[in-house]
Amino acid sequence: MKELNLQEAENLINNDDNLTVIDVRTSQEYTSGHLPQAINLDYRSGTFNDELGKLDKNKVYLVYCQSGNRSQKAVDIMKELGFKEVYNLSGGITQWGVNSLPIVK
Repeated sequence: MKELNLQEAENLINNDDNLTVIDVRTSQEYTSGHLPQAINLDYRSGTFNDELGKLDKNKVYLVYCQSGNRSQKAVDIMKELGFKEVYNLSGGITQWGVNSLPIVK
C-alpha cells in the first residue's frame, strides 16, 4: 500500500482511466463535499466488506476519508481481500480542500 500526496493523487485522478475514487466517510460527510467522481462506501457501516466484494480487485483505487485514518484501515482491509492496486490519500479531504483542489457538493 502506498500513500499518495496531493500532487500524486491529482495526477492519478487526471490520468488513470482505470481509477475508482472511494470516499470511506459517512454519507452525511460525503454529501457535505467529496472528491470529483468519488463513490461513497462508509467504512463504519456494517456492509463495508460486502460492498467491497462487489468491486473489481484488478482496478486501481484511491481511498480517502477526512484525515487519512479511516482510509488507511480501509486500504488494509482491501489489501487483505486481494485488491491489487490501492492507494491512500495522505491527509484526506482536509488537505485536499486546504490546497484549493476541487470538491463536489
